[in-house]
Amino acid sequence: MTADQAPIHAAEPAAQAGPQAQLGWRAARTRGAILQASRKLFLERGYAGTRINNITDVCGISRAGFYTYFRDKREVFNVLGETTYREVLEVGGRWETMPRPCSRQDVQEWVRRYFAFMDEHGAFILSAQSGPADEDVRVASNRMQMRVCWLLGVHLRSRQRTPTDAPEALGLATQAMLDRSWYHCRAQQLPVDGGDVIRTIATLVMSALEA
Repeated sequence: MTADQAPIHAAEPAAQAGPQAQLGWRAARTRGAILQASRKLFLERGYAGTRINNITDVCGISRAGFYTYFRDKREVFNVLGETTYREVLEVGGRWETMPRPCSRQDVQEWVRRYFAFMDEHGAFILSAQSGPADEDVRVASNRMQMRVCWLLGVHLRSRQRTPTDAPEALGLATQAMLDRSWYHCRAQQLPVDGGDVIRTIATLVMSALEA
């Protein structure tokens, strides 16, 4: 697969200032609270099981207050998805500015940054599997997911001693390791030191580059 063949969603979110740029600080804080509450509720209850009154109860606002910022629950889901997509691309893109060759410490810092991204967006990523049940959402989600995996794989392949023939597979395997490790370490809070997990992942990534 080449760069021209990489899966790209026709409606990929553009890199632009978010709505907060046009809001006052109180309004931006309320809008952010709605998104944060929704992210948590989608994970706990699933998208279908989360009602607008659940979101407003957590935020301490009225339904009218909710509709000041969002048309409906679907728009909240879309905004969370677009924000997550932009930020995971930014995290993956940090490989472009890392030293060549990179050190184990460089990779550890990148893994730590990825975990920080998951601390913010992991709840949505985990809950997105139970998102709106329609084909458009499924297709768009799969395209964006493959785009992220392909780009990460390309960054890693460019540093491999023996470049892989399938950057999308390399990216997918690496991202799956990161996401699942974060889930067990941070979300499930298994009795394992987070720093040890980060160092171990960095070692495995370095092994893939040096093999």
